Amino acid sequence: MEFEYGTTDIKDALKRCKRKGFGLATGRFFLFLFMIASLIIGLTDKPVFILSFLISSVFFIYLIIQYNTNKDWIDFFTQLIEMDLEKAKRKSRNLKDLDSGSEFIDKLHPYSNDLDLFGEHSLFQLINHTVSKSGKTLLADWMKEKINPDVAKQKAEALLELRTNKSFLASFEAHGRAFMKNEKPKTKFYAWLKQQENWKSLYYIPLILGPIGGITIILAAVFGLLAPAWVGAWIIIGIVFLSLIFKNLQQASSIMPNQGDIKTFSKWAAQIEGMQLNGEFLKHIQKPFKNQNFDASAILRSLEQKSFMLQNRFNLMYLIFNMLFWIDFFLFWRTVKWKERFAGHLANWEGFFDKWQALVSLAAFSNEEDLNCHVDWTSGKILETKNLVHPLLNPNEAVGNDFSLTEKTKVVLLTGSNMSGKTTFMRTVGINLVLANLGLSPLATTFTTGSFQLFTSMRNTDNLGESVSSFYAELARIKQLLTMAENGEPVLFLLDEILKGTNTVDRIMGSESLIRQLANSNCKGIISTHDIELSQLENSLDYLENKSFHSEITDDEIHFDYKIKSGPCPSFNAHKLMELMGIRFSK
Repeated sequence: MEFEYGTTDIKDALKRCKRKGFGLATGRFFLFLFMIASLIIGLTDKPVFILSFLISSVFFIYLIIQYNTNKDWIDFFTQLIEMDLEKAKRKSRNLKDLDSGSEFIDKLHPYSNDLDLFGEHSLFQLINHTVSKSGKTLLADWMKEKINPDVAKQKAEALLELRTNKSFLASFEAHGRAFMKNEKPKTKFYAWLKQQENWKSLYYIPLILGPIGGITIILAAVFGLLAPAWVGAWIIIGIVFLSLIFKNLQQASSIMPNQGDIKTFSKWAAQIEGMQLNGEFLKHIQKPFKNQNFDASAILRSLEQKSFMLQNRFNLMYLIFNMLFWIDFFLFWRTVKWKERFAGHLANWEGFFDKWQALVSLAAFSNEEDLNCHVDWTSGKILETKNLVHPLLNPNEAVGNDFSLTEKTKVVLLTGSNMSGKTTFMRTVGINLVLANLGLSPLATTFTTGSFQLFTSMRNTDNLGESVSSFYAELARIKQLLTMAENGEPVLFLLDEILKGTNTVDRIMGSESLIRQLANSNCKGIISTHDIELSQLENSLDYLENKSFHSEITDDEIHFDYKIKSGPCPSFNAHKLMELMGIRFSK
């Protein structure tokens, strides 16, 4: 069965797989009953039925393989359907059921906490398509990385090529979701791979003797040359030999990754190997899987088979064949040989799989949002954009804004009414710069930016456990920005209602001093305030520019257009808002 994005009828394919699975399960059940009957008759009355048991066992194993393959397709198609449902949720910005990545929230990070990169209704929920813990962590690390235009351009080139292969993106994610359901930590497994197995020359005797002796004794018993009791004696001898390697196989079984994890890696490797790529970055992360001497997918399929056998050694069918033919020795020998040849590659591959997961996430997000805005990275310290919108707002409701931070302008002083959109706009600027740094297209018509390091100060809250007030928390945050400024770092800062925890006189004096201090550094950015007095600084500071958001009050309603405008805000709405909330002002 094959899958082609956009052409395969997923729901119909799933129904057909379920019907096939029912037929295979029914046939396997009746064949198993026949095998049990053959074994009982063979051991108690007519040994020839043992031969019937062995032949039917071959067909039983074939049905198991077919059933498991069909089950994989069922899981795969089920996840594709689930992915479509999640896509619809992301499109409508209904993100509450998606992984929030809350473990990556870092209040001390220069910008991630203020820009809603992680947590409820976050950017992580919108772009994350990873399935492994390490892949998820890498994506989060990319989101929190310092701005680096060279790396961003490299990722953007890779995403431009990768996003065109929609079948690859859908299959890659669906395979991971279908099989890597209960991921198992692999630290002990990687340590075990480095250990040398104690394979002794003595073990070659039971390795060869087991199958030959087992077949000989069974045939002799079937044709009446030996009494059936000899089969029991052979099994007892086998138990003695098998005990020599029991501990080794138990250790391997206990630390082996879940079969689903290895199956996922095998599927991913096969997909990556089969791609014809042009970009240097994609070729670089494909190269480890396309060795001249071997294919990673073949190695991983081999490991998957060994993992399956190791973790099913106490299955009834395995036990019967193991007692008769001592196949533990063959399994141990093959495992040792596999480790000697390929053990050193696995840990390295997982790191590259993580990069592919992160890139698939970004490419899938680009396709879902139909992003096509080119980021123009420039050497100048400017930021110019048109029709910029916030990615976490519903696309049908989001209002786009044009914005320009020229080479001359060091500070944009943003004033405006309550709830008019000042803070949301600053977050819009910041989060779109994060998207650009990820190699993604911002949600804008055009986007030109210099190489800034991003810094925000918006959510500064008190901490009772550390006896820290919200005002002190904000001051600590500003101190962090000033340290960056003193170090000469080119910073784009976004400061929301600075020094709001103190009185008006001190706040205005402190704000003006901070503006002047930051203007004497490589920093520039946006500062929002309710202190309209600060807007007068535009008359004396040629590097400061006033911009604002307005509101209109009609009767008992306040209307917002959420459009940024030049100049200071001409009116505020706090008085009216308080009246609407029931506060009566004396006349």
